[in-house]
Amino acid sequence: MTPLPPGTELETDLGYGQLFAILLRRRLWIVTVLTSTLLATILITLRTKPTYKSQMQLLVEPNYPARTNLSQTGEETQTSEEDYATQLTLMRSSQFAEKAAQLLKDDYPSLQGSAIEKRLDLSQVVEDKTETRIFEAIYTDTDPLKTQQVLQALQKVYQNYNLQQEKLRLTQGLAVITRQSEAARDRLARVEGDLKQFRTNQNLIDPEQEAQAAAEALNTIEKERQAIQAQYQETQARYQSLRNQLQLSAREALNASRLSQSDRYQSLLNELQKTELALAEQRVQFTDESAPVQELLEQRSRQLQLLQQERQRVAGSASSDSTDESLRRQGQFADIELDLAGKLLETNTQLQSLEARDRVLAETQQQLRAELNRYPNLIAEYNRLQPEVEIQQNTIKQLLETRQNISQELARGGFNWQVVESPQPGRKIAPEPKKNLMLGTVVGLFLGGVAAFAREALDDAVRSSDELKQKVALPLLGIIPQLPQPKTSSRLVTLFSQSPRVELSPLETMYSWQPFRESLDLIYKNIQLLAPPSKLRALLVSSACAGEGKSTLALGLASSAARLHKKVLLIDADLRRPSLHQRLCLPNDRGLSMLLEQQNAPPSPQTVATLDSVVDVLTAGPAAEDPVKLLSSQRMQELMRSFESAYDLVLLDTPPILGLVDVMQTASICDGAVIAARLDRTTQAELNQAIVMLRQFNILGIVANGAKSESVPYRVYANRNGNRQEWN
Repeated sequence: MTPLPPGTELETDLGYGQLFAILLRRRLWIVTVLTSTLLATILITLRTKPTYKSQMQLLVEPNYPARTNLSQTGEETQTSEEDYATQLTLMRSSQFAEKAAQLLKDDYPSLQGSAIEKRLDLSQVVEDKTETRIFEAIYTDTDPLKTQQVLQALQKVYQNYNLQQEKLRLTQGLAVITRQSEAARDRLARVEGDLKQFRTNQNLIDPEQEAQAAAEALNTIEKERQAIQAQYQETQARYQSLRNQLQLSAREALNASRLSQSDRYQSLLNELQKTELALAEQRVQFTDESAPVQELLEQRSRQLQLLQQERQRVAGSASSDSTDESLRRQGQFADIELDLAGKLLETNTQLQSLEARDRVLAETQQQLRAELNRYPNLIAEYNRLQPEVEIQQNTIKQLLETRQNISQELARGGFNWQVVESPQPGRKIAPEPKKNLMLGTVVGLFLGGVAAFAREALDDAVRSSDELKQKVALPLLGIIPQLPQPKTSSRLVTLFSQSPRVELSPLETMYSWQPFRESLDLIYKNIQLLAPPSKLRALLVSSACAGEGKSTLALGLASSAARLHKKVLLIDADLRRPSLHQRLCLPNDRGLSMLLEQQNAPPSPQTVATLDSVVDVLTAGPAAEDPVKLLSSQRMQELMRSFESAYDLVLLDTPPILGLVDVMQTASICDGAVIAARLDRTTQAELNQAIVMLRQFNILGIVANGAKSESVPYRVYANRNGNRQEWN
């Protein structure tokens, strides 16, 4: 079963091939519209009055020069483009056209300025995207001499206007320059006074130079301080190393050095050492309470006191460390210790010197920074005054130069606009038959294309198999080529019980055409692939509307199945307008309708032989009063079961799907359905409606009928005799 929701349509994109096909199909519309457009173009061209054009070119000088603000900036504030645009707009005004009409009043009394303004085209000549100083005036009219005379009058009007405006402009400009020069001199005197007062108050000539000198000095001091600090750190490290070796401070080292070099201190120290030696010997023999020991202790005490006094005299101050051991140790420096002490004192002196130098440089650095902090304001004030003085000086200089130039222009009388190209009698510009015909052709082709696509949009017919695949959501089982006119006399033989052969009409003989037979064989093979033979015993063949080749398809499928050794029964199930018996030239006095009306009537299909196949055909029989009742009867179902048991394939040729319920009733007793669609006739809407009506049944696919020979490529094969046969 192939479900398809109502209103389902597949989206399609038009390619170049489809567009070309549409244009080719609607070529009659395009030719008709093109012919109509060309005829209208020819009539319009013949009825159009001739038009003439004359032109002239003037080399102009703007009457609004961009030199009005020299007192403010010393430069022009308006661009030349703006100035020429103003000049061009003014020249297009009606006052010039009215003056030209007055000059031509004698020759053309009815000529008005508004008519000249309407037919005049004034523009600036552009060369290589650069606007030049040349204005071009173009005038069109039906009289060639009139176009020349109008431009000559305009030339005179423009040149007179230019001389008047030039003189007025120069006079006014000279007065303005004079006033601006006086004002500029007053501003220059005031600014120079302010600059002089600034230098006097600040005692400066150029604060920028002095600030630069101070910055350089500050930079030098900073570098010197960095060097001193590096040297100080190095000296400090050396001082700490010496101190660690002596285990003394600089002050203690100085005192120890003095004591080591004092003879009296050394003499007292020797006496003390002798007393301590004697004391040590007595203590070996006596206790501390004995008289000899007490006497030595008192002597030692007196010597220590004298040694302490000598130390104070030599060192110059009392020491906090006055123990016996310190008194002996400080006075007993060796030569190497004296040398280290000297270096320690020297390093200490260097440290004090570096510290003093760094303090002096720090004070100087602070003073320079304080001085630099005041320079920005002074420089800002100086930079405000000095450029203003220079600007005013330049302004006065330019004003004087401008005044001199204006005076020279006044003496010369101004710039007269020069004629680059004089006006000539007008040349014919319209109508142009060739141009109009070319334009009419282009417009006609465009309108014809629009009409063709509009007609195509209103036509919903399916034109090709590719379009059918895109627009219908069903498999395309195959393509049946359009049958050509018969060239040979082929025949189909109808075999009755002991009946003679009957020659068929030329329409039936086309079933022996090789391309047609091959296409039907391919369609039948595709049907077998979609539905195996064991599950497809009864197949319905129909179409959305009449005339789409469903009977031809049914007969072709029956012939293809028979050629593949299938026992086939072809039933004409169209009880309203049967046609299968006419195509096969069979009698229709007995058929399906009689079998359905008469319960005991035995089936009597007729046998038809087509070339190398045999097909049984059951015609529709006499017309029935109620076909739906017969097709929905129990008798119809019994007949179908008996046919399916007796034949390998039962094909039912039914009426069109749309508008009738016969097909739905017949499809309910079939295993599958195939829909035929004739290209260039059936529409997408009809196909979709037919598919929706049969969506609850097993729709195997759709067959494109009546394809043009160009759409099916030819194949060339050799027959058994070696002859070549071509078919599409």
